[in-house]
Amino acid sequence: MSELKVGDRTIEVSRPDKVLFPSDGITKAELVEYYRQVGPIMIPHLRNRPVMMQRFPDGIDNEGFIQQQIPDYFPEWIQRVTVPKEQGAITHAVCNDVASLVYMANQACITLHTWLSRADRIECPDQVIFDLDPPHYDVNPAYDDFTQVRSSALALRDLLDELGLVGFVKTTGLFGAHVVVPLDRSATFDEVRAFAREVAEELVRRDPHHRTIEMRKEKRGGRLLIDVMRNAYGQTAVAPYFVRAFEGAPVAMPLAWHDLERGLIGPRTFTIRNVNEYLRINGDAWSGMRKRAHSIKVARQRLAG
Repeated sequence: MSELKVGDRTIEVSRPDKVLFPSDGITKAELVEYYRQVGPIMIPHLRNRPVMMQRFPDGIDNEGFIQQQIPDYFPEWIQRVTVPKEQGAITHAVCNDVASLVYMANQACITLHTWLSRADRIECPDQVIFDLDPPHYDVNPAYDDFTQVRSSALALRDLLDELGLVGFVKTTGLFGAHVVVPLDRSATFDEVRAFAREVAEELVRRDPHHRTIEMRKEKRGGRLLIDVMRNAYGQTAVAPYFVRAFEGAPVAMPLAWHDLERGLIGPRTFTIRNVNEYLRINGDAWSGMRKRAHSIKVARQRLAG
């Protein structure tokens, strides 16, 4: 057991030498320290969002579990939000400070997935996500051709620009990328998902040989999937800068568009061990994102015209 001072909180880190990533020798102490260091940049992207925790108490080579309901033993100073669901309600943790982030890491929470809306207006998302999934990786897990993801993300950026919206991109830390558009929370989830589908259909129309919105794998025909299904109430997406529970400890990494244009970055280029160096030189590529939020109303009109 060791103690770590985080702001005005003292976090007791249990079993700091516990290896969570056996192939890489990454311990719980290293995971905790990563989140302590990167936490100040992460918190603005997490603030007031219900979170879903992905925990691996015995390391990633053993079965982990997903946890939505905040455990009773979590300290009272970690904020909570109770959200209605079809059957009852769920009380989620809300990660509003670095101490909360570090505490969750100590609970072997390797990854947080967040809602697309915030607690004060839970029915209206403040972002829309386009999930770009490359072909073949489901057949061949070693598949690492990021070419179609890169070209489609850049094409989507240009389409969004035509519609008067601003796109931000991040690798998922696995195979694909997310293009995220900040919204002003004037539309409901149903309206946002319908809009996202219209945008995806237009992107497919511009290159039907390489892109699809077909969810069934057997009908994709080697094309990249533009998935908009995350844009629904209660759905989540991996939060920026979070470590994924895979060999190498890859990170879901926000990028500047010029990073993607250069063609030097792949889906797992960034890991727990090199993110800090990138941030030291470049800063947060998603800084100021909320200032670029817009309504989808004009964009839908332009898309229809």
